[in-house]
This record gives sequence, structure tokens and C-alpha cells, in this order.
Amino acid sequence: MTSSRKNKTLYIDKEAASALELVKDGLLLPVTKLMNEAESKEVLRTGLIDGKTFPFPFILAPSGKKNEEVIKSLKKGEEVLILCDGEEYATLIVEEFFAIDPKERVKQIYGTDDPSHPGVMTTFKRLGNFALCGEYEIINKKPNESKESIEKAKELLGAKHVTSLVMGANPLHRAHEKLIRQTLENTDLLVIFLLKPYDNANLSFDIRKEALEYFINNYLPKSKVIIVPLENSYIFAGYNEIIIDAIVAKNYGCNRLTIGRNHAGLGMFYDCNSNKSIVDRVMGIDIDITVASEYVYCDQCRTLVSKNTCPHGQHHQISYHADSILEILEYGLLPPAVLIRKEISSFILSKLFVNRFKNLEKLYYDTFPVTGLLEEHTEKDFYLELMKLYQTTSLT
Repeated sequence: MTSSRKNKTLYIDKEAASALELVKDGLLLPVTKLMNEAESKEVLRTGLIDGKTFPFPFILAPSGKKNEEVIKSLKKGEEVLILCDGEEYATLIVEEFFAIDPKERVKQIYGTDDPSHPGVMTTFKRLGNFALCGEYEIINKKPNESKESIEKAKELLGAKHVTSLVMGANPLHRAHEKLIRQTLENTDLLVIFLLKPYDNANLSFDIRKEALEYFINNYLPKSKVIIVPLENSYIFAGYNEIIIDAIVAKNYGCNRLTIGRNHAGLGMFYDCNSNKSIVDRVMGIDIDITVASEYVYCDQCRTLVSKNTCPHGQHHQISYHADSILEILEYGLLPPAVLIRKEISSFILSKLFVNRFKNLEKLYYDTFPVTGLLEEHTEKDFYLELMKLYQTTSLT
């Protein structure tokens, strides 16, 4: 809709709106507001806010010629209207605006401005040349239901230890399941932050959430696990991702964070004659960060094992690469059950290839043993029965 207000107007996208909402929900503490120029420089110099780690300035610098013209025309104390996708999203009372270098901003987030780096160019195109700060209010702000549900679960379970995992589950495979089980073993409540990206290079969030819910509801004590959607905006990108994950998890009420050893933001650097990771840079955020083992399938152990405990070489191990498993699914193939639970792959294929078969019922009754009763079957049923045939051994 078009605003009838006389205020000057800025336009932002959903990623920027998501970040602004995180602050209003208290999920980026120690950040409580948009930073002015002096505060931004201090964060860049120290990497701290009030003695607590925060990796880069929290600013609003929307791109576009129209946005730049409006920002440069603003006066201190003036109210500006912020639109997101054509809808009135927030109002802001101007404190100041200041010039930024978009290339430097991208470096602060990703650690590089190399255009071949995933995300660098996308973020660069979203950045303007001026940042704006001031007190803002989100219009029609709704309570954060996830935060409330975590507090209720903690109270119900009397939970002292609340552990978080951040994952895409794109798709949910056996190593994810192992990591979830191992984490749940040593905590009272597990919060799984399920990433909700802004691109299409993933299974849809709804498919991934339903698959994760199936696993939790059927194979775990479901009262001890909560799924929280986490909009995977630009601030979670790059080598500082784990720091932001830890800050958000802490502010959601978690006191532990478990990350996989192959987490994209883990990285290693050399400091004072010892190998350290990005985790060692976290200061003042009262949360225990654990780096979990990498799980593989070993054809000698004949089970899922930690690489730390398996004595057999890499040539005996199958690693779990979600992108490769997803590619198999996108080609319409059933991944082996050792990679992904058959109920989950069957569900995903039925969502990716709707009405794939010309005569599903005939194909079903011609291919599988049946009770003799005429029953209606879904494509998911077909994939499940097909997997059972793959798993027979007398003729293999």
C-alpha cells in the first residue's frame, strides 16, 4: 500500500527488517539500537560493546538512489517512515546519518570483499553509501512466540541446562540425527534454530520443518525439543556467524551452544603458537560453546561413528554432505537409507515431484506385495515401499 503520511520515506527489504526486529526482541544484546558513527568506530576498534563481543557495527544503510536522497535531506529529530515490501514497517526519529564504505562493510561481515565469495555481491548490492541511526518503533509489533515457548518449556521441565543447535537441515540426514541425539543426551532442553534463508537454493522452510518435526515426534522425547525459525539474514553470514549465533541463542534463554566441526563459520587461525577458532574470540557472552565431533558412516564399523573414535581410514568412511544428498533428491532419486531416513526422503520426494506418476495406483499394485484390499496410496507410500525393495538382500 502507499502511505498517506507526509513523513519522508525509506525503503528496506525483509533482511533488514528481520535484523531490526531481532534488536526490538532483545535478541542481539548487547546491541539495543542502531549505532551512530562514533559507536560504530568504537566497535570496529575493539570488537566489544559494554565489554561483550559484537563483531561489527549494527547499522541501517539501505541501498538505492531514492533512499540516499532522502537520508541526505534528513534533519536531527525528524521522523522518517520505513516501508518494507510496500507496507508500513517502522518509524524512526533521526539522530544522525553518516557516510560508510560498502566495500569495508562487506569485509566486516564476511572477512573479505572478494566478489567470488558466496554472499559478498548480494550483500554489497543491498548496501547504500549512508547509514542512518535513531530510535525506531516497529508498527504492529507482535510478541515473539518462540521466546515465550522456550520460557514455558524451561519452567515446565525445571530446565537448568538449555542447549541450542543452529542448522539448515537441508535436508535432515543421519549425521544431523546423530548430532541432535548426542546433544540431547546432556541437556534438559534442546532448542533447534532452523535457518530460514532468503534465497531459493534450499528446500523450502516448510518442508525442512515438517521433516524435522517428524523425526522429533517419532524418535525423540518431544517435550524436550523446541524448533525455532531463525531468519538467516546477512548479519549471520561470514566468519562471524558463530558469534551472532551464540548471542542470539543466549538471548533466547540458552546457556549452551553446540556447533558441528564442519560449521561454515568455525574456521581456524594461528595465534601465539596455537591453533584457535573463532570461538576463542567470544568475550562476555555467558554461554558455553561446544564443537561437536564430525560423524561419518564407516563400512568397517558398519554404523555411524565419530571421526575421533573410528580407527579406520577415510577410504572406509562416508561423509554427510547435505548439498550432495539434496542433489540426489532433486534428480528424483531415493538416497540410500544410510544417508537419510527413508520416511524423510520419501516425504521430500513427494513434495518435490507432485503428481509425478501417470497411474500411481496401477504402478503401486503392479510393483509391491499387497494385502488384496483396494486402498488409496500416496506418492510417499510408493517411495517407502520402493525403498523396502532396495533393502532386500536375498538377490543381492
